[in-house]
Amino acid sequence: MTDTLPPWVKWKAQDKDGSWWGFEHEPNQHYQGWYENELGRYVLISKEPPNSNWRTTLQEVDY
Repeated sequence: MTDTLPPWVKWKAQDKDGSWWGFEHEPNQHYQGWYENELGRYVLISKEPPNSNWRTTLQEVDY
């Protein structure tokens, strides 16, 4: 997945609905997913089935 990300994406995480997002800065968690912290950009990466363990998906991107 990292080979198709913009080079500014440093973090990725999946929302409860299955959407994977890429973030320029470490995102904040809210009740159903992740959101940018008003410091950077974000981009939708892909959509998968809903994930009940979405809170554990935040990871730093290692190119």
